[in-house]
Amino acid sequence: MNKGATSPSGKGNSFQTHFVDIHEVLPEEEEEDEGVIKTEEKVTKKGLHKPIKLKELKRPQRSFSRQVSLETGFSVLDRESKAKDERKILRRSGRSFGGFDSTNRIGGEAARKGDFNIFRTKSTLSKQNSLLPTRKEMEPKRTDHGANDLDESINKSVPAGRYFAALRGPELDEVKDYEDILLPKDELWPFLLRFPIGCFGICLGLSSQAVLWRALSTSPATKFLHITPLINLFLWIIALAALVSVSITYMLKCIYYFEAVKREYFHPVRVNFFFAPWVVCMFLAIGVPPMLAPEKLHPAIWCAFMGPYFFLELKIYGQWLSGGKRRLCKVANPSSHLSVVGNFVGAILAAKVGWIEPAKFLWSVGFAHYLVVFVTLYQRLPTSEALPKELHPVYSMFIAAPSAASIAWGSIYGEFDGCARTCFFIALFLYVSLVVRINFFTGFRFSVAWWSYTFPMTTASVATIKYAEAAPSVFSKTLALSLSFMSSTMVALLFVSTLLHAFFWQTLFPNDLAIAITARRLVREKKPFKKAYDIKRWTKQALMKNNSGDKEHHENDEVTY
Repeated sequence: MNKGATSPSGKGNSFQTHFVDIHEVLPEEEEEDEGVIKTEEKVTKKGLHKPIKLKELKRPQRSFSRQVSLETGFSVLDRESKAKDERKILRRSGRSFGGFDSTNRIGGEAARKGDFNIFRTKSTLSKQNSLLPTRKEMEPKRTDHGANDLDESINKSVPAGRYFAALRGPELDEVKDYEDILLPKDELWPFLLRFPIGCFGICLGLSSQAVLWRALSTSPATKFLHITPLINLFLWIIALAALVSVSITYMLKCIYYFEAVKREYFHPVRVNFFFAPWVVCMFLAIGVPPMLAPEKLHPAIWCAFMGPYFFLELKIYGQWLSGGKRRLCKVANPSSHLSVVGNFVGAILAAKVGWIEPAKFLWSVGFAHYLVVFVTLYQRLPTSEALPKELHPVYSMFIAAPSAASIAWGSIYGEFDGCARTCFFIALFLYVSLVVRINFFTGFRFSVAWWSYTFPMTTASVATIKYAEAAPSVFSKTLALSLSFMSSTMVALLFVSTLLHAFFWQTLFPNDLAIAITARRLVREKKPFKKAYDIKRWTKQALMKNNSGDKEHHENDEVTY
């Protein structure tokens, strides 16, 4: 450290400021800037001979960038202001977290490997963290800030309100422009990270079609069509193959990227798709071809499929009822009907295996929660931010629950009576109210989640067939055939679109940005410590007092002269 003192010349100038030059140990990258620093010091020393004015105090003093005042003991570093300016705009590249980018990894590992490993299971992540340098070996400022942000964004559960604040779109799958993400956006992620839980919607559409064509081939209302049961068998095999493939793929995601699965579970929209695998299994059990299974199934099938669904239902309904950040008015969205429809599908399967009382129990629970969800969504509460202004096929979820409720009531009591017809008429009205606004369903990009919007149409078609059996007429039969044709056409179009996007255009699984948001918004800069403000204020006051005393001394000298 080189010590130096400078005193301004003049008889009447009693204000003296002593400065000590502090030279940091420059690394190899900063040796080239040493000449620039020396030039700044010369300019600073020359500027000390000039009197300090009040106007200059208001400006950012760059001359204090490398010096410390012995009287005030305060130093203004340029790197603080530069770091503050750099954090105002985030690049959404997944590399804005200090200490975890490619420059701080051993051996210069690629950013792709390190960034994607943060979503692996904790056992794998702990092994990888043992290879990383300790915090003492890294830069304290940058490493601590980045590590804390990363730990909070990965290990801590993301609140439901954070998803609404950071994401947009009907399925909350698009990141807003001012938000940052944990993974690189400009690179293609691993396939398992891009495989969403919404892929079970494909299985929902295909399995419900198997139920529909079984009803068309066995119902007395459509007996005149002479539909072969082979169509039911073909669709049932395709649905079973889709369920097996999607389940195996998602199980691999649970094994290798369990942190990403946790993100999807906390997502207010995607959490409802965790009910989908069990609903698909129950659809397959209901629509099994008569040539493969007897008319009355074993009750163990119902227990195996309804058990996991019921425990998950207790968890979700408990969050809706007990309040908190995941209460129903906060997380309600049209996909919430998925957690309600399973009760009616389970009631249909319970009646099919001969357990009437459990079927009545499930029907009661499902209908009670359907009324609550329906009223919450229909009122368009300000807190229900998941509903977008524009219409979308997601609104077809409204017709799924009453249609399934009417079918379940008819299966439990053996006839399509007044209560079943009431639920059917509610579903029919909602169906018509959506069909007349078909223009609002255009202009949206294709996604896998669209498959989950086909089974409500199919469920409404099956309910119409049951109604045609109870009230046979030309109108009822025509309505049943029309709705069945519409649902089958929609499934066929989505099936062709899925094949084109998967194999021809290869755009079926883009980067799943919704799971890569941070646990809290990192755009705004945190306020510095209060001590820093106190030191700055004390420094300015000391300089202003000395400057005012200097001016008074000059005025007294002039009067005396």
